[in-house]
Amino acid sequence: MNYRHAFHAGNACDVAKHALLVALLQALRMKAKPFRVLDTHAGIGSYVLASAEAERTGEWRAGIGRVADITEGPLADYTGLVRAAGFPDIYPGSPDLARALLRQDDQLVLCELHPEDHATLRSRYRGDSQVAVHRRDAWEAVEALTPFPERRGLVLIDPPFEQPGEFERAAATLARLRHRFRAGIVAAWYPIKHRAPPRAFHTALRDAQVPDCITAELLLREPTDPTRLNGCGLLVANPPHGFAQRAEAILAALLPHLAQGEAGAACSVTRITPE
Repeated sequence: MNYRHAFHAGNACDVAKHALLVALLQALRMKAKPFRVLDTHAGIGSYVLASAEAERTGEWRAGIGRVADITEGPLADYTGLVRAAGFPDIYPGSPDLARALLRQDDQLVLCELHPEDHATLRSRYRGDSQVAVHRRDAWEAVEALTPFPERRGLVLIDPPFEQPGEFERAAATLARLRHRFRAGIVAAWYPIKHRAPPRAFHTALRDAQVPDCITAELLLREPTDPTRLNGCGLLVANPPHGFAQRAEAILAALLPHLAQGEAGAACSVTRITPE
């Protein structure tokens, strides 16, 4: 609950997560039926890059700062939304990106437990009939707010991974959610500091026989120093048709800009469990 994403908004792993998120939302838009998005760790919606928090780390310069000007290819939809949100002054978080892609009958549900960030988030979307903001525990919210009335949509699980057991909680939540809401897409972001925790996460999903899971991973460097954020992954359960190929193209386009030739840098899309 002490985590503040303002220090990290727009960094390389944010860019990878959000570019993939945009692809998932665009896939949902391909069908006319309304959908709902649940963002379990929503933050404040958007971030001022001249803020004291963002300037203190400067992480965005090695992330969105390297790709925001791209106007063609697999990244163009994502970078276009970033520029439309006000970059280089503003970086849109997942709530703002999702809100930008909602159609008239689609809905967005945001959960944020940090009291100050929740207040900022509620103020940002006050009066927006398509957005509901909750101050509640993310893991409890997943249980309480799914399955969706629309019977289709996306659950984005994006914890800060500052507490012990977050990988285990994510795996257990995914297993229950896939059983209760089989039509829903579930995307779970995770950091890669060293290889053991993500491998254990994937193994837990296999052991629980959670169907139809793929991972999209970006390594900025060889993950040998567990004190550094060396990359990240997005595990997607029930991925939309064609998403794996789209994810491969997105990550391949990001890699040279974000890794810039670091030893061990790589990207991959891997099937973890069968359909």
